[in-house]
Formats: sequence, structure tokens, C-alpha cells
Amino acid sequence: MGSEIIQFHNCFILREGKIIKEDLWTCDGKIVDPEPIFFDQKDYADIKIDCEGLMIAPGFIDVQVNGGFGVDFSRDSETIEEGLKVVAKGLLAYGTTSFCPTLVTSSPEFYHQVVGKIKKTPGSSEGAEILGIHVEGPFINNDKKGAHDLQFIHKFTNGANSIKEVYGKNWRNISMITLAPELENSTEVIKHLTSNGVTVSLGHSMGSLIQGEEAVRNGASFITHLFNAMLPFHHRDPGLIGLLASSKIPPGKTVYYGIIADGIHTHPAALRIAYKTHPKGLVLVTDAMSALGLEPGQYKLGYQDVDVKENCAVLTGTTTLCGAIASMDKCVRHLKRATDCSTVEALEAATLHPASALGLQDRKGSLLFGRDADFVILDHDLNVISTWIASKKVYQNPAAVELTSRRITKL
Repeated sequence: MGSEIIQFHNCFILREGKIIKEDLWTCDGKIVDPEPIFFDQKDYADIKIDCEGLMIAPGFIDVQVNGGFGVDFSRDSETIEEGLKVVAKGLLAYGTTSFCPTLVTSSPEFYHQVVGKIKKTPGSSEGAEILGIHVEGPFINNDKKGAHDLQFIHKFTNGANSIKEVYGKNWRNISMITLAPELENSTEVIKHLTSNGVTVSLGHSMGSLIQGEEAVRNGASFITHLFNAMLPFHHRDPGLIGLLASSKIPPGKTVYYGIIADGIHTHPAALRIAYKTHPKGLVLVTDAMSALGLEPGQYKLGYQDVDVKENCAVLTGTTTLCGAIASMDKCVRHLKRATDCSTVEALEAATLHPASALGLQDRKGSLLFGRDADFVILDHDLNVISTWIASKKVYQNPAAVELTSRRITKL
């Protein structure tokens, strides 16, 4: 094959909805089928790695990361490139191999300055892959702004043209937009965005179920942090939450929903209701803010002051939650504990589902042949042992023993 073939053996792998005892083979940063190597090319591995009975899962994908390790993407505009590197590197310790840097509601001037600087970037030993920006706002409902700054909230005054006006000429660096579907001209905007490959997510909204269904028919396919910053469930109009059980979703279409499984943003009972209602749409997100990976204290989210106490981040002087500080591996473990879902379901909520929500399932989110060799090696309690991007180890848990690797001498 002209490049190094690596065989990971003595392992369990997540493939096609099952955890199976099978070797994982990679070459040129991709997962490969070993059969042609044996039978067509009469070849075998260059490097053999003994995984000692551990589990290999696709790398975690986080579509909502506001920052971390002291970096706030919505504030540090002058140093955004350096900040991206810090967060991308830090996320590797949690098994996250790709992510969407997320900007909260900000001024058009800020977007014009920053959106062009956040480019899609391949993953490497320097950090997780950047899949494009998630802009959470500013096209949201004032009454469900949560921690977003009221002065920067916008309407679609000029329809689809509002997108370029607000985000600037580099708006195609955006992969996901959270908006409120009840805003005037939202139908035109949703059609424009989805036709340009942007995932439209519904959130920070007072929208009814009917408005949500209309948005989905026009191309929306995601719900931002379910239960948070939306109308509470009501039996006569379940609001956006009702999309999980709607009979009016177009055939063959899946509505995905982000959920912060940190034990704070979503009660375990609410998590169980969502999971049991629509397990195939569940996407774990961290909604991580700048305090991720750091001690409790005072931080910023955009222009807002934030107090971090123990496991919780709130706007200073209030009880309003604003981002989270739980890592993706913790969210995977909490989801499994809280819902009693299978290990496969917990892992797919952080891998296959977010990849599918972004339309990347042919490249990311699974260990099928031809996919990117981005994966995480876990123990059977789902703790991260090591993280790999393009079949190269980019993080080793210092508390874990390194796996045995040996180079095969070929005759």
C-alpha cells in the first residue's frame, strides 16, 4: 500500500452498532479493510499494537464548545488563533478529536473580525480538528436569551441577506447556526443556510411545535441544548421539545438534539425522557466555557461575568446557567449511568450522531472502512487511555500504562 500499515489487536471495537472483538487496521490516516492486504497484496502490518483488552471507539465530536482552559472564543478576538490552539490541544485529553468552536451572541463588528480567523483545520498532535464554527445567535428570542447579551440580539430584517450582513463575508466558515424559528423571515433564511451546507439548529426560542415542524420541513435538523432556553413541555403545545415525537417530520429525516449531560443542566429524569423518546437523535454536547479544565473562580462568557463554583457556571449575581465545565468523556459516562443506556448508545451519542448531524458521517463518527482513523482507546469504565488522530497517538493518559507497540521486521 506504500505507507505504514498499523494493526491494533487484542481489543474490542465499536462498529455498526456493536462492540466486537476484532482488530483495527489503519493506513494513511484511514481505517482500512485488512482482507485485501492479506489476499491481494500478500502483505501484513508494519506496526502491531497490543491493546490489552481495551476498547476502541471513534473519536468524540463536540459541536458546542465556547472555550476552555482560560480561553473564551466570544471574547478573545485579538488572540483567537492562539486560543483555538490551546483549546484544540486541551480537548485531546477528553477523547475529543474534532469540534465546533462556538460563538455566543455578539456584535456584527465582532463577527466580522473573528469569523474569518476560525478556519476549518485538520486534527493533529497539535490539537483536535476544527469542523467549522457554531454561531449560537444572535438571531434568537429576547425572552429566551439565557446568558446571551440582549443588546446584540438581531432579527432577520433583510431576510437571507442578514446572514452576510451580521457574520461578514467569511460566513461560510460557519458549520452550524442556532436560531429561533419564530423570527420573521426565518423560513427564507433556513432554506438559504441549508442549501449552503450549514446545519440549522433551533434554540433560544419561544417557538411552538408547529413553528418547529415548519422549520424542519424547510431544512432545520438540530435542537440546541434541549430543555434549556426554550418553552417548557406543555401537553397542548409541547414546543420544540415535541419535535422528538412529532409525526410531521419528513420521511427519512432525523431531528438531532444537543443535550448537556453534566448532571446540572438537565435532570436525570429529563435525560431519560429524551433518551427513551428519541435515542437516535441524541447528541452529547459539553457547551464548555473558558473554565473547562480549570479551578472554580470568576470567568467571562463573551461580555458577561461568570462565577464557577464546584460543577456549576452561572452569570455573576444570578442563578442563570451559562455554559458548562464538564468534559465530553464525563458526559458519556453520565449519560450511561443516568439512562441505563447501552455502552454503544452512550458512545454513538458522542460520535456517530454528531457526525451525522453535521453531514460528516461518511468521514467521521464510526470505525467503518474508509473513515478517518480518529479514535479513542478506553477502559471498560469509559475512561480515556489514549487519543489518536489519523492513526497517530496525540494524547496518553499519564495515569495509564502505555500500550505495547512493536515494529514488524519484514523479510
